[in-house]
Amino acid sequence: MDEDLKKPNTHNGSISGALEAKNQDQPKAAVLQKNVGLVSGICLIVGTMIGSGIFVSPKAVLEGTGAVGPCLCVWAACGLLATMGALCYAELGTMIMKSGGEYPYLMEGFGPVLAYLYSWTTIIVLKPSSFAIIALSCAEYASTPFYPGCTPPQVVTKCLAAACILIITAVNCLSVKLAYRVQNFFTTAKLLIIVIIVVSGIILLAQGNTQNLRDPFAGATTSFGAIGLAFYNGLWAYDGWNQLNFITEELKNPYRNLPLAIIIGIPLVTVCYILVNIAYFSVLTPIEFLQSPAVAVTFGDRVLYPLSWIVPLFVVFSTFGAANGSCFTAGRLTYVAGREGHMAKIMSYISVKRYTPSPALIFNGFLSIIYIMPADINTLINYFSFAQWVFYGLTCLALIVMRFTRKDLQRPVKVPIVIPVLVVIVSCYLVLAPIIDKPEWEYLYCTVFIVGGLLLYVPFIYYKFNWTQRIMRPLTMHLQLLLEVVPPEKTE
Repeated sequence: MDEDLKKPNTHNGSISGALEAKNQDQPKAAVLQKNVGLVSGICLIVGTMIGSGIFVSPKAVLEGTGAVGPCLCVWAACGLLATMGALCYAELGTMIMKSGGEYPYLMEGFGPVLAYLYSWTTIIVLKPSSFAIIALSCAEYASTPFYPGCTPPQVVTKCLAAACILIITAVNCLSVKLAYRVQNFFTTAKLLIIVIIVVSGIILLAQGNTQNLRDPFAGATTSFGAIGLAFYNGLWAYDGWNQLNFITEELKNPYRNLPLAIIIGIPLVTVCYILVNIAYFSVLTPIEFLQSPAVAVTFGDRVLYPLSWIVPLFVVFSTFGAANGSCFTAGRLTYVAGREGHMAKIMSYISVKRYTPSPALIFNGFLSIIYIMPADINTLINYFSFAQWVFYGLTCLALIVMRFTRKDLQRPVKVPIVIPVLVVIVSCYLVLAPIIDKPEWEYLYCTVFIVGGLLLYVPFIYYKFNWTQRIMRPLTMHLQLLLEVVPPEKTE
């Protein structure tokens, strides 16, 4: 928020110059480099979307629908909705070539206040708490084999989760190439276990294990709110379909690779999710499905024995890869918000040696470790999920608005207007249905937190009080020296 730090030649110029002098052998500009190709883009989408949800708790969708048929329909509908949302984001991403996910689109469509509230909510709560939940899932599955017959102690799980966050943050700070190679490896691993589960299910169905699929709509639930909650849980497993828009500036040939990765990645995940659920139902009755603490592990124990240990192992791989993708994109949002003056300027600085937004990544990792400490952060993310869909809906609404207000912008990808309209309507339903069906004070607390961001926006960003600049200037200079980072260079 320090205006004087915008220019490397004032106040911090000597620091920037000294650091750059040490690295004159580096021919590249101090900006994020375009290192992510099509395959890595697909792996980022697929690897971030497929986390622990499809392996651990797909039963939440069955609870909301009450029967196998509606359950599979919800999984398919969630995939369709994710695809429609991602197509809207493909148009936005090729029209506004900036990283940061929804942030630059809300900025262009509705102005800085709404963009700030999005960055405030996502950077402080949504991204780090999501990272923490995935790390805790990874830690739980990694520690379970060492405690046969009982639940691992919380202190062990939380220490392992913290170690997972530290390792992933370090990898992302060290190298962009290393981060996406890690992503590619773990995406391949999770697709391998999905193939194993699906092939096993096909063999069992071919052998006549179809009893759970014969009357799929018996006992279906029709409650307005219950279906909404089923969609919430299904869409949580699909969350990550917008991840490529967080790194638009680092994509090679983004006009081609952004829409192509979306068109390949999201339908691939949808097919995987539907086939995996069908495979589960080839072995488990709906009642057994709901009683299982981890559906994929129960499936593995019944079908893959004595090799059933590979399921929890690959769940660890899957969650680690999803956590890596979450960290990768969260750092970019924090970086862009810092660059636009909506976060401390140090967040927008780039490592002069490694070309990574290390301050932003470290900040996200630090918050994630804090979120590990409470007893149950799942409650937190559940209540904030409605906020995520508020911003998804507003982003697609921004696309509709800019069709009329920004006709001058080039649109290499242009989706039919009916698609963003449908996404906005469904977003309204997903936001309102759980609140109407089961109103709770927590939704109000979340809303107050989001709007409460204005208490920081007015003095620190809108008015830019001088005393905040006096505090931030020396802090920024010391962090620059410690982390060896400089302001990003402006490149055309």
